[in-house]
Amino acid sequence: MKIIHLGESNSILNRFVAELRDVKIQKERMRFRRNIERIGEIMAYEISKTFAYSQKGIVSPLGTARMYTPDVRVVISTILRAGLPYHQGFLSYLDDAENAFVSAYRKYKDRLNFDIHIEYIASPSLTGKTLIITDPMLATGSSMELAYRALKTKGEPACIHLASIIASRQAVEYIQEVMPAGRTTLWLAAIDDDLNDHSYIVPGLGDAGDLAYGEKED
Repeated sequence: MKIIHLGESNSILNRFVAELRDVKIQKERMRFRRNIERIGEIMAYEISKTFAYSQKGIVSPLGTARMYTPDVRVVISTILRAGLPYHQGFLSYLDDAENAFVSAYRKYKDRLNFDIHIEYIASPSLTGKTLIITDPMLATGSSMELAYRALKTKGEPACIHLASIIASRQAVEYIQEVMPAGRTTLWLAAIDDDLNDHSYIVPGLGDAGDLAYGEKED
């Protein structure tokens, strides 16, 4: 499985991630959502470089231009709810993509222990298509794995891109074990070393869903 860590190179991407983490800046919800969206746009651009392209004749008012354009059929899948602004960033660049949505949430057994539950899925057929699963935070990797297994009921994609903003090193190792190695690429903007007792990434940024949309009642 390929792992592409975009944060290892210096680019404006790192500023957007820094603002997501910053305890003062992240309190501005609109700015927080927009930074997630902008990272989605950058990720979509980078992933588009891996698509299959062919040359086509594009008719302009003054002649015909030979242009290389993508030939793939893309499905962007998002894990609700923190994934919504991230999804919009991808859709801004891959605007002809089909879309899929999966709800995955933590069901706590006690204060520290939980299972991941999938409650809802809406997806087109995935057979032979390029599947991009977007989730801003990759803490344990369990939500991403279960979302993929749920989506597989809609067909077998030709290739799979997993796109997260911040991942724990533990989640990266887990994803390497459970995803199809030959067809999967994991895209990240940052990798953090630790998880706390609640399985939140440290230093991470906190609860991305709450920061984007307000705190939820348990």
